Amino acid sequence: MGHRGSFPSGFARTFNARIMALRSSPRWGRFLRRHLTVVTYTGRRSGRTFSTPVAYRQAGDTVVIRVAMPDAKQWWRNFLGAGGPISLNLDGVDRAGHAVARRDDRGRVTVTVDLTP
Repeated sequence: MGHRGSFPSGFARTFNARIMALRSSPRWGRFLRRHLTVVTYTGRRSGRTFSTPVAYRQAGDTVVIRVAMPDAKQWWRNFLGAGGPISLNLDGVDRAGHAVARRDDRGRVTVTVDLTP
């Protein structure tokens, strides 16, 4: 059941599905879209496409994602080192970018996405 400190994968899938549904809802979607985006990426090893909701901050063509509980998540590891391509849904539009993940000396993980064409 995952590695130490992780949520059971069924819980994470259910939680993410509910967040994505709320993000699309007429009642809550507008509020949630200001704080949550959906990232879509291709797994380095599997070659499969994944989408997951994440909290973000945007300043111009730079998006910063602070990964909560990074040891319980895998997605950000696809962007270590030189990083890789990612897509974010911002204001209802899919934007392509280049993401790079960094872990600081306290174990915190930040993924920085450059949306510059």
